[in-house]
Amino acid sequence: MNNSIFFDHIRVDNYSSTPKYLQLAYAILSAVKEGKFQKDNILPSLNELTNHLEISRETADRGYKYLRYLGILKAVPGKGHFISTTEISSPGRICLLVNKISEGKSIFYHELIASLGNYIPIDFYVYNNDFFLFKRLLNQRRDYSHYVILPHFFDNQDEAEALIDSLPKDKLILLDKRLKRLKGNHSTIYEDFEGDIYQALEKALPALEKYHTLKLILHRKSYLPNEIKRGFNKFCQQYAFERAILDKVDHVELNSGEVYICVNDDDMVNLLDKVSTSAFVLGKDLGIISYNEAPLKKYIAGGITTISTDYKQMASLTAQSIKENTPQHIALNFCLQLRGSL
Repeated sequence: MNNSIFFDHIRVDNYSSTPKYLQLAYAILSAVKEGKFQKDNILPSLNELTNHLEISRETADRGYKYLRYLGILKAVPGKGHFISTTEISSPGRICLLVNKISEGKSIFYHELIASLGNYIPIDFYVYNNDFFLFKRLLNQRRDYSHYVILPHFFDNQDEAEALIDSLPKDKLILLDKRLKRLKGNHSTIYEDFEGDIYQALEKALPALEKYHTLKLILHRKSYLPNEIKRGFNKFCQQYAFERAILDKVDHVELNSGEVYICVNDDDMVNLLDKVSTSAFVLGKDLGIISYNEAPLKKYIAGGITTISTDYKQMASLTAQSIKENTPQHIALNFCLQLRGSL
């Protein structure tokens, strides 16, 4: 096979978090499936792959080894690699778009891979809550079998929803958040933001009883929905706590009897700095609750109490939706981890 024909169909995307050796392997699989490459075609050498695709020799070798493992390629010493079969059964290709990297998203990603196995390629993109980067990434999409999207944006929410609404609904799985204006029969695996914070604080009520005031720190320009504020206010009204919603902690004056609920980890760290230079004892004079569980929070300051989405459950339900290819709308579990900070 002419190398120019090969490289017309094979690309490695530097924006994708999918390992480059897998991108190479899946691109070759797709070309074989589409009839672009035929049985017994000789593929470019490792050196040619390295030069044309600007990847390392090790990456090229791993890509070919993976295809040999699948039985698609064979290697003949002195001649190179050739396509041994065009009989390929592919389960599809997934486009995963998340708003940011975090401990929870990392847990989700690795659990999703474990649930799906190595035979379903995932193109993993991070758009940093930026609609225009999201649009650029989505507009260069391939013919994916599924689009898995966490739809959190700082701005241009309406435009983002319209773009998502243009995707085939039988291929769409929304995570973390419901988009009520979307039409069609798609899947949603979501948080009940209002109910989750209310129920988590209700579970923590025995530990909260020694405090009189709860303060939610949620930035005005946040991608998170206002339902969090509604659930927080509802809980405080129901159980007669004084309350406040703060935009930031820079100028917060600490007071005994107060609990601070930090949606953002940077705010939690700033609060811990303030506590460390004060006479207050964390978990006795004042408390901290942090959103989103992470391994280090078990050990920071004697243990930080967390309320968090179950990201492992999110991954297993996403994998189930992909495998069964049936629309579903499921609310995720929300977990409370009581520790010394409360």
